[in-house]
Amino acid sequence: METYLLDWANLLVRWLHVIVAIAWIGSSFYFVFLDSSLTPPEDEQLKKDGVSGELWALHGGGFYHPVKFSGAPPKLPQHLHWFYWESYSTWLSGFALFLISYLWSPSVYLIDPRIMEWSPAGAIAAALAFLVVFWLLYDAICRTLGQSKNGDAKVGALVLVLVCIAAYAATQMFAGRAAFLIVGAMLATTMSANVFFWIIPGQRTVVADIQAGRPIDPIHGKRGKQRSVHNTYFTLPVLFAMLSNHYSFTYTHPQNWLILISMMFAGAAIRQFFVMRHGFKLGRNAHPWPYAAVGVVVLLALIVWLRPAPVANVAMPETVSYAQLKPVIEQRCVMCHGEALQSKGVRLDQPAAVQQHAQMIYQQVVLMKAMPLNNATGLTDAERALFAQWFLAGGKTE
Repeated sequence: METYLLDWANLLVRWLHVIVAIAWIGSSFYFVFLDSSLTPPEDEQLKKDGVSGELWALHGGGFYHPVKFSGAPPKLPQHLHWFYWESYSTWLSGFALFLISYLWSPSVYLIDPRIMEWSPAGAIAAALAFLVVFWLLYDAICRTLGQSKNGDAKVGALVLVLVCIAAYAATQMFAGRAAFLIVGAMLATTMSANVFFWIIPGQRTVVADIQAGRPIDPIHGKRGKQRSVHNTYFTLPVLFAMLSNHYSFTYTHPQNWLILISMMFAGAAIRQFFVMRHGFKLGRNAHPWPYAAVGVVVLLALIVWLRPAPVANVAMPETVSYAQLKPVIEQRCVMCHGEALQSKGVRLDQPAAVQQHAQMIYQQVVLMKAMPLNNATGLTDAERALFAQWFLAGGKTE
């Protein structure tokens, strides 16, 4: 019953997490586009009101005319929309999912004895430490160098180094699948912390100053813009890390840390292309195609590098019966998919259930090599070939 309830919790929280993440990322991408696409106002009244940029857009059968004030608007509206619950709900649901999927069973999901054999409590503490320590170091870098000469370049270079160190360290401490997720959660925590500790407090200070008639300190806008830009570059790397658990050829590779760094770098480069593309259309910068090209080249290089090596021919019978496969299932699979523990609601200690899940077994065991998780039971390539032969022969248990 516990496994069944955990599966429902995993499903519902994951559903919620995806929904609110779409809302957050969508609004983030829109405002980056909006800020990059603003042009100086043409209307004299807008200029007098302090508008620094405007945009005309057509969507959903209507015309939209958003404007941006460089300082305080002539009058604060009664209703002012704040963009923060998208961020907070994404982090809260993501952390809940991390708790249900990984921290609840650290011995299964976090720990790979072949990499590091340690206590569940130690693994949990270390995983949480990645989230906290990275934020503290990143925040210190931003506060120290963010407003200095060439501050953006300095911060970007140091954060890149920090991410590389974290990616390497995580893959040397945790199971590959968990390591990728932890690095993604680390960046996502930093994104939400930017909103919680800097962007929203700065905006609240600006609004309070306007209401009190005090002069506005421009540092709040500059700092908020800087952290918001950082967030947009983190987005594609985070999305890859969250999706990577479906693709075991990435996180099970001996150099998985390099794959993680390369994929994140490619994502950030491609995001830079889209960010600068808006400015190119208005003649503010050169065409940013080199950034997209770099990202694509990195992806193509990974595809070539990770291509499957030729498999040596293994003497196998033309067909494999269930009777031949059953001992392998009992030794490698039943401990997690038996009567006592039916992980993901799958039970493999009964012939009818094995036949029912034949295609899924083939996908998870042969094609993706995702099962057994972290290959905890030591399934060999020859045994995977048995599964393949059995499935291709019809996957029957009669």
